[in-house]
Amino acid sequence: MATVTYDQASCVYPGAASPSVDKLDLEIGDGEFMVLVGPSGCGKSTSLRMLAGLEEVSSGTIHIGDRDVSRMPPKDRDIAMVFQNYALYPHMSVGDNMGFALKMAGIGKDERAERVQKAAALLGMEEFLDRKPKALSGGQRQRVAMGRAIVREPQAFLMDEPLSNLDAKLRVSTRAQIASLQRRLGITTVYVTHDQVEAMTMGDRVAVLDAGLLQQVDTPLNLYDQPANAFIAGFIGSPAMNMMTGEVTEEGAKVGSLTIPLKPEVRSELGDEKEVTVGIRPEAFTLVGDDEPGLDATIDLVEELGADAFVYASLVEAEAGPDAEEVVARHEARSVPKRGTKIRLGVLHEKVHLFSATSGVRLSD
Repeated sequence: MATVTYDQASCVYPGAASPSVDKLDLEIGDGEFMVLVGPSGCGKSTSLRMLAGLEEVSSGTIHIGDRDVSRMPPKDRDIAMVFQNYALYPHMSVGDNMGFALKMAGIGKDERAERVQKAAALLGMEEFLDRKPKALSGGQRQRVAMGRAIVREPQAFLMDEPLSNLDAKLRVSTRAQIASLQRRLGITTVYVTHDQVEAMTMGDRVAVLDAGLLQQVDTPLNLYDQPANAFIAGFIGSPAMNMMTGEVTEEGAKVGSLTIPLKPEVRSELGDEKEVTVGIRPEAFTLVGDDEPGLDATIDLVEELGADAFVYASLVEAEAGPDAEEVVARHEARSVPKRGTKIRLGVLHEKVHLFSATSGVRLSD
């Protein structure tokens, strides 16, 4: 086990106009489960591949423990990778697949068998050790790939979208198994995913990247409650945060007929800016009467999810700013208004997020 440190690490592909990963500074604690998340092309997989030695570090360094591994070949880094495709040998049994790397490393037959048996017990795969991969389900094959990594007893696990090939139900159960297993083993883990729900439910901390730049690294709850900028606010959370443009007036930030009070420190940060980006999560909306401040909207769609429901509604023309024609609000699932119903949405002011309209940076709470 060891810490993993990116120190101003960059990766520039030949012929590229800009770095795929730009001066990444990130420290991952010993035994921590760190998730790298972001949209396609943000640099998360490249960051992982740099750590694995599969992509060249153009500048800066990467350390595993106290070793600078930036120029080391992958085989000398003492890491184990789990990929999106399982990469199992079809002609070998599950047990032989799990122990193959140990065999190549010259580990004796008895020790190999002991390590494979221990990993299989952890993964609940003991009864499958003599089967071939083709006789297993997708989730079982992924567990074999996990077992192959576990038996090596590396300093760090690197996982690149390992659940992408699984169906929705299996993804949920398998991600819980991976998170639980990692906590039992206590091995430093770097996990890449494009799925922010996966990131929020699995990671001790989550690092959000965009366009090769680290935007914020924090606990899942802090990312949700205190996003550092408008990009993170819109990316973290499902459904996404509603983003609207507010006009800065003497009374506050005016969005349609709603006025959000602005604290003196927020006004100071805004300076001469005449607009502010207002972020409202679905649960911060409430249904109010016609005589109360709110946004008038018409319901287009209702997603009924059992315990909750989400209402997708179009703002009436007078309320809709240039970048907010539709809003999403959470609603009690047993009394959802029907499609086409006109509603008025009030806002819990203490749950509103404010961002600079020019830089996107979060303003004071």
